[in-house]
Amino acid sequence: MQNADLIIHNAGQLVTCASGGKPKRGDAMRDVGIIENGAVAVKDGVIVGIGKTSDILSEFAGNEADVIDAEGKAVIPGFVDPHTHIVFAGDRLNEFELKIKGADYLEILAAGGGIISTVKNTREASFEQLVEESRKRLDKMLACGTTTCEIKTGYGLDTETELKMLRVIEELDKTHPVSIVPTFLAAHAVPPEFKGNTDGYVDLICDEMLPMAWEWYESSHFFRPSDPLQAGHMRSGQIPFYADVFCEKNAFDLTQAERFLTTAKEIGFKLKSHVDQFTNLGGSRLGIELNAASIDHLDAISDEEIEMLAQSETVGIVIPTENFNAGKTQFANARKLIDASCALALSTDYNPGSAPCPSMPMAMAISCRYQKLLPAEALNAATINAAFSIGLGETHGSIEIGKNADLTILDFEDYREMIYEFGKPPAGDLFIGGVGI
Repeated sequence: MQNADLIIHNAGQLVTCASGGKPKRGDAMRDVGIIENGAVAVKDGVIVGIGKTSDILSEFAGNEADVIDAEGKAVIPGFVDPHTHIVFAGDRLNEFELKIKGADYLEILAAGGGIISTVKNTREASFEQLVEESRKRLDKMLACGTTTCEIKTGYGLDTETELKMLRVIEELDKTHPVSIVPTFLAAHAVPPEFKGNTDGYVDLICDEMLPMAWEWYESSHFFRPSDPLQAGHMRSGQIPFYADVFCEKNAFDLTQAERFLTTAKEIGFKLKSHVDQFTNLGGSRLGIELNAASIDHLDAISDEEIEMLAQSETVGIVIPTENFNAGKTQFANARKLIDASCALALSTDYNPGSAPCPSMPMAMAISCRYQKLLPAEALNAATINAAFSIGLGETHGSIEIGKNADLTILDFEDYREMIYEFGKPPAGDLFIGGVGI
C-alpha cells in the first residue's frame, strides 16, 4: 500500500476535466470526466491516484487527519482565471454611474477616464500599497475557488510603474497561495504624455520597456543589484511570461500591435492579445499567425478568423463579465466558437472598470445564460482550457495523475448547481498543492 499526504474520498462526483494533454474542443467540451463515488490521492502536492473510492482506499493510506470524506459532494479542479488586471490603485465608481447613464467604454476612454484614471492612481501608489490592495483582490478570487490566475500590468504606461507592477506580481506569487502567471501589458492604452504620438509610445515600449521587463524575468539582480546573479523568481519556477497588446480603436492599430508583438516574440516573450472587443481590426488573425497562446474578448471576430482559430493551437478566451457589467445584450459568440472546434476558455477579466468581478462561477453563470454554453462546457473553459491558455495545461486545470493537487470540494452534490444557483461562492474545502486553505 502506498502512502499519501491527502486522500479525498466518497465524492459523489469527482469531476476531473481530464483532457489527455491538450485543450478540449468540440464534443469533448461536453465531457467533464465524472467518476461517481470517486477519490483522489495526493503526495508531495501532486495527484498520484484517481479512481473509485474503494480502489483508492485499497491502494493508498494516509494519516487519519489527512483522509477526508467528501460526504457525497462534488469535487472539481481549482478554477484557472486566464485574464485579470488586479494590480491597480483606486476605483472607478464614478464611471460605473456614467455607464448606467449610457456612456460607453470608448467614450469614457476618449475623455481621459477609464484606464487613464487608474494609471494616475497606480503611478502614485507605493509598491507596498499595491501589494496590499492586490492581495485583497486575490483573496476574493480564492474565496470563489480560483487557485491559479494570470495578472497583467498595464496601469503604469511608463517604464518605472510597469516594472513596479511586475515586482508586485512577483511578490504576490511568492506570498499568496494562488499561483500566478505574469503578463506585460504596457500596450494597454496611450498615456497622456504621448497623446497624439502613439508611434512614439510604441517606440518606448519596444526599445526600452520590453527589454527591461525581460531582464526582470531573467534575473532578480535587476531590482536587487547587490545580490548575486540568479534566475528571477518567475523564470526559476518555470512560470511563462507573456506580452499582450490592446488592438482596438483609440488604443493600438494593427501595425502598432504587430510591431509590439513581433518585438516581444524576438526578445523571448510568449504572446497574448486583446482583440475584437469592439471592432474587428484584424487582430485575431495577427495573433493566430504569430502563434499567440490566446486571443481574448472576440466579440467582433470574423467567420474567417474563427476558422483560422479552430485550425490553430491558439486558445480563444471569451469574457462575458465585461458585457454583463456594461449592460450589453450582445456577447462574444462562444457557442459558435465551440461548435467550430475552437479551443475556448473563460475569464473574469477582473479589473476596476469594465469587469469588477472576482468570481469564475459568476462568469460561468453568465456564459451559460447569454452565450448558451452548457455547464460542462463552461467548467472545461474555466479549468483545463484556461490552464492551456496561460501555458500551464501540463500541470494545472484538471484532476489527473501528475498534476498539481488544486482541488475544491463544492457545497453541492452536482457540479452544475454552482452555475445554476449563481451568486454564491461555491467552495467548501479548498486545497492548493494538496494543502487545505
